[in-house]
Amino acid sequence: MDTWIIVLIVIAAIVVLAVLLFGGRRARERKLEERRAEAHELRRGADEQAEEAKQRQAEAQEKADLARREREAAEARARRADELDPDVDT
Repeated sequence: MDTWIIVLIVIAAIVVLAVLLFGGRRARERKLEERRAEAHELRRGADEQAEEAKQRQAEAQEKADLARREREAAEARARRADELDPDVDT
């Protein structure tokens, strides 16, 4: 085999290897970018979900406070009724 053919084969092999390495790197970078985008979407969804949960928790706390006040008012009315009722021992 002539020397120039061997040199040409070696150069072609090096070019093929370089293309494969570059393509592999690009594929890996693309995969990483896809995973970053997916993670970003998951974080955004988690933030929205956390905000909604925080709002529901605040609403639940307001309802619990209202229920507590109403229960206290009902208990106060019951005590006042017991005080007024001559048949109830206090």
